[in-house]
Amino acid sequence: MKINFWKMHGASNDFILMDDRKETCPTGDVKWLEAIASRKTGIGCEGIILIQKSKIADFRMRFFNPDGREADMCGNGARCVAMLAYDIGAAKSKMKIQTAAGILSAEILKGLVKIWMTEPKDWRLNAKLAINEKKVAYGFVNTGVPHAVIPVKNLAGHDVNGIGAKVRYHRDFAPKGTNANFIAATGPHSIDVRTYERGVESETLACGTGITASALVANKLGLVKPPVKVKAASGDVLTIDFQPTAQGATAVTMLGPAVHVFQGTLEYRK
Repeated sequence: MKINFWKMHGASNDFILMDDRKETCPTGDVKWLEAIASRKTGIGCEGIILIQKSKIADFRMRFFNPDGREADMCGNGARCVAMLAYDIGAAKSKMKIQTAAGILSAEILKGLVKIWMTEPKDWRLNAKLAINEKKVAYGFVNTGVPHAVIPVKNLAGHDVNGIGAKVRYHRDFAPKGTNANFIAATGPHSIDVRTYERGVESETLACGTGITASALVANKLGLVKPPVKVKAASGDVLTIDFQPTAQGATAVTMLGPAVHVFQGTLEYRK
């Protein structure tokens, strides 16, 4: 079976995307998904995204991590899938996207994509973790997937992979674990962030839901006010806007790029 795919990236967070409205993609074959995500022996990506039919939205987005396991949502991936859906006629410039985390709204805006994120939930503020026999202060919020957010003084020199792995697997986030974001404020409306991504199991150049979580927690800590420009490790900047509330935040949006890289064809053999 031959399967057409598109390679895209959002803020250097790269994905393999497929038009699976006929639902023929072998999503149950975890080893195959893992193989095509491999950078040495496959196409290489930080996530595989499918466009499928939906009865409650313009289309359904399914997202798989490079380990072949399905995740609820991906912010940068949502921008890419919105752009592709528009390009192939699966949706108009204003659209609704069904995800496992809820319904997202999206709009294509002159080469950029604006996503209305799901309502953030499961807030934890002013919490602490024991890491390397030290107490580490963090905030936590689920912006479609779970994110711990940790302010640090020296972001450039921080051990994101080492500390990030300990946070990701910490018992406080069991059994599913969490993504780990390390942030530093750079102005009243700007922060820098570096992210250790669950499923990728390493630092990633950008994570849309992590960037969103970082902006929200930074606001709760009094570091920034919306709109927040967030610079990822890639150097790309996403704009996160929202309305702060006593309980957390509402009307959360993410604005950023979605870039086509190339198209190709995969061959699947059982």
